[in-house]
Amino acid sequence: MKKIIATAILVSLVGINFMPALAVETNTPKQFKSMVKKDKKVSDDYKFAYINMDWWENFNDNILTGYIEKAVINNYDLKMATLNVDEYYQNVKLQFANELPQLTVAGGGGLNKMPGMTKTSAGYGVPAIVSYEADIFLKNRDKTKSVKKLYEGSKLDERAAYIAIASAVGAVYLNIVNLDKVIELQEKIVNIRQEIYNLFLKRNKEGLTSTADTIKANKALVAGQTDLIELQKQRKQLLNQLCVLIGESPENAETLKRASIDDINWELVVPEEISSETITQRPDYMKAELMVEKAGIDVRVARKEFLPSITLSGLALFGASEIGSLFSTKDMLASLGGGLILPLFTGGAKIANLKLKKATYERILQNYYKTNLTAIQEVNDALVASKLDRDKMAQTVEQYNLEKKDFGYSEKKYNQGIISKLDLIQYQENLLTIEKLVAMQKVECMADSISLYKATGSKPY
Repeated sequence: MKKIIATAILVSLVGINFMPALAVETNTPKQFKSMVKKDKKVSDDYKFAYINMDWWENFNDNILTGYIEKAVINNYDLKMATLNVDEYYQNVKLQFANELPQLTVAGGGGLNKMPGMTKTSAGYGVPAIVSYEADIFLKNRDKTKSVKKLYEGSKLDERAAYIAIASAVGAVYLNIVNLDKVIELQEKIVNIRQEIYNLFLKRNKEGLTSTADTIKANKALVAGQTDLIELQKQRKQLLNQLCVLIGESPENAETLKRASIDDINWELVVPEEISSETITQRPDYMKAELMVEKAGIDVRVARKEFLPSITLSGLALFGASEIGSLFSTKDMLASLGGGLILPLFTGGAKIANLKLKKATYERILQNYYKTNLTAIQEVNDALVASKLDRDKMAQTVEQYNLEKKDFGYSEKKYNQGIISKLDLIQYQENLLTIEKLVAMQKVECMADSISLYKATGSKPY
């Protein structure tokens, strides 16, 4: 009779829809413990290692390095990149769970009335079901390896994001510093053109200058004022952009501090050539290499899909009429079994999947080759730009020094009454225009070094 009751309980348990299910988590295997450490809070030191803070010290500008540190901590794109790594990490854990046995425990009770009996008896049951796919062909292990490659790739994406944001902060900051200097010089040019225009007006009234020349002076003044407004607009936009990069509100744009371009002592020596092995340090190159490895694993998994799947399952049912004796082995039912599944006809799905993975592998391999060439090109472009821009700046500095010396002679001529004041201030405007070029080309050379920094993956070159 007890066996009949137990069987009835088992049947009733199968039909119950509101039984609570308890997930049982076993101890983490050794091969997964190294990944579990990711759940622990870690410092931000590795983020600063991504961007190689020592390299930024070459600018000798504490304000610049301070903004980069703020960006590392506060930039929202970087926060999303870090969270993206955690998402991929959790995907690895999800896939790894398929390698482990699955244990489900349920519990429930019910009332039973047997045929020919007037009494109703209570019954309780706790079934435990274990299922496991025997991974003798290591198919699930390969799937975990494949997902783990994506996780490792996401960490390289994170590093690339930090390098890109640090480069953007540096470039934007230097452009702002450049605009500060250029705007200062442009204001002087506008004042000079205003003075020139006033002189032309006065001379025109005295009949010494034509109206056409006066209009040309006025046009030059208006053009200079327009250029000044455009430069101020660009600086305001760059200040707003810098605020977003360091995680601050653009409302604080006008309060952002910066150094003078004349005070930035840039001490970075750019080499004439860089070894091609440097590109292997770039995160995009390393990720492309990882993706080739992942695609190869995916092809291997697609081949193993043709092999049979072997599953093991077990059931243990504890049943009793009283809760106190529920877990006794007296009324326990247990079973253990296994099975083999081999699809014989899938409409060509498995063959198509294998061909798909092979085609994907070839595409990813070609992308790897392209990434290799692109990386070499970017390094070479940055080197060429650095060398030629330095040469160009040297020529412009020499031109500025000559113009400055010539202006000194013009001042002497003016003091001797040889040339007019109009001639003198026109020479002064030429000097200021070349000084603007010097400032812009100095920042251009520093921007070239940032491009090389980015092209080499922030590593020393």
